[in-house]
Amino acid sequence: MSQPELHFTREPLSVLLPAVRATLTAVGQVSFTVPDPDEGVGRYAGEATAAGLHRPWQTWADLADLLGAHLLTPESVGEGRVRVRLRLYANAPEPDANGYGAGSDWSRVDKLEDPVFLFTLVEALRRVNPPAGGRVLALGVNAGRELGALALAFSERAFEVVGVDRDVTALATAASRYPAAAFLALDVNALPAPDLGRFDLVLALSLLQSPAVRQDVVLAALRRHHLTPGGGLVLGFPNARYRDGLLSYGARLRNFARPDLSLLAADVTQARRGLQKQGFKVFVTGKYEVLVTAIPSGVTTPTDLEL
Repeated sequence: MSQPELHFTREPLSVLLPAVRATLTAVGQVSFTVPDPDEGVGRYAGEATAAGLHRPWQTWADLADLLGAHLLTPESVGEGRVRVRLRLYANAPEPDANGYGAGSDWSRVDKLEDPVFLFTLVEALRRVNPPAGGRVLALGVNAGRELGALALAFSERAFEVVGVDRDVTALATAASRYPAAAFLALDVNALPAPDLGRFDLVLALSLLQSPAVRQDVVLAALRRHHLTPGGGLVLGFPNARYRDGLLSYGARLRNFARPDLSLLAADVTQARRGLQKQGFKVFVTGKYEVLVTAIPSGVTTPTDLEL
């Protein structure tokens, strides 16, 4: 069933959104024309222009995510207007539906291709600022992709890296990527592990929110047994899910159609308060993955944090 193309000029978003959603729901895709966002750069969304109400490209990207759709390549239709096209996500399982091992859909995910995550992870690593030759522990390291941020953050430093995960197939992939690092099959709930020793930086990305992990117990074991006196932590809490290959903003509760950030906020708050009580300075950054970075209060934060 095809639908005629929609055209919007001065209609408010409260009119545009339900009209676009109705066609998208009925047909699975929708095409509509709007004033060219490039013509209104510097204006606020909804501000009147000669061509109609201005809306930046970010509006259409957010609308697509809200409606569960891909934003396809826009087209110029002349006279200061563009055609926006949306197509519903395919009903595909999330990438972790069949586990995290080598050969799983999750093994295709490279979080360093998310620019906000890459930027904030490098910033967090530089805040901790482990010394050259220092020891780095990556918990839940999986296939080790995120370890690539170390070389970007510290191009002239080498570290002794130890990666820990329960999935031996993922660890084999990580070892092939980073042959100089050590990778161990270990459940984080078994910490402390005396043979691991102490580290100048501990990474735990997309791990502590797992129902099988007691965040307070794991963090206490890390502080007491696996951090050097000047060591710091970078903890990652997912605030998104993957839908048909794309990141969709917002943590979801089971059986909730829309994001609900209450559990995310509780986990981040618990980590932040607990670390502050132990004398750490704590920073909370990020978007699709919220990073909690903790450094000892007496440690000076470097000024050059950005990429």
